[in-house]
Amino acid sequence: MNTKRRALKAAFPYTLPILAGFAFLGLAYGILMHSKGFSFLWPMLMSMTIFAGSMEFVAADLLCSAFHPLYAFFLTLMVNARHLFYGISMLDKFKGTGLKKWYLIFGMCDESFSINQSVEPPEGVDRGWFMFFVTLLNQGYWVLGATLGGLLGNLVTFNTKGIEFVMTALFTVILVNQWRETREHRPVITGLALSAVCLALFGQTGFILPAMALILAALTLLRRPIEGARKNQTAAGGETPGKGGDQT
Repeated sequence: MNTKRRALKAAFPYTLPILAGFAFLGLAYGILMHSKGFSFLWPMLMSMTIFAGSMEFVAADLLCSAFHPLYAFFLTLMVNARHLFYGISMLDKFKGTGLKKWYLIFGMCDESFSINQSVEPPEGVDRGWFMFFVTLLNQGYWVLGATLGGLLGNLVTFNTKGIEFVMTALFTVILVNQWRETREHRPVITGLALSAVCLALFGQTGFILPAMALILAALTLLRRPIEGARKNQTAAGGETPGKGGDQT
């Protein structure tokens, strides 16, 4: 079995929970775009070239309003600010991946980050190709769901108001799964506590960036003890990294 096929075979099982989530979320996004008068080509092409689920939902409204470049830029920056910290934490993982690194950077989403950050590829599987196929499969699921939603949107007769809440629901599910699958809760508690503090200090419109900065600093300080605890738990058979929906 060649290197690429072995990596694809190893990556696929870890992305199955994403397939279920992205099929529904992408479908919802495609339906939302159709309800706003766009053909299926819009969600299909946007999911291929943007691939930022939450921002794609926001973009649906931006496309229907007056164009304000600076507003769109800063809104995009705020919505996807977390990717700055994802990228910093993946610097070591992406070393030595060659040209694949450029696609790994482009295709990084919450789900792919979660798998690529936490999962050690099986013995004999190239890490670069493993991360590449995790990312490619996840984007493929999203593109498929968005395209089908755009094509099937004319069959939907219910009120689509609030359908964009599915992204928030997915993040909640990810958080719950992370809590249930490991006994190491310091990252979750740290993130929630610092987010709550920043929300109280800066309000709803300004808390994301300072919260992300503080979370990154705190988790950097706690990195070694957290990794040690997870390795011990994995060795004891108490945790299976990356499976069970710990993914967007």
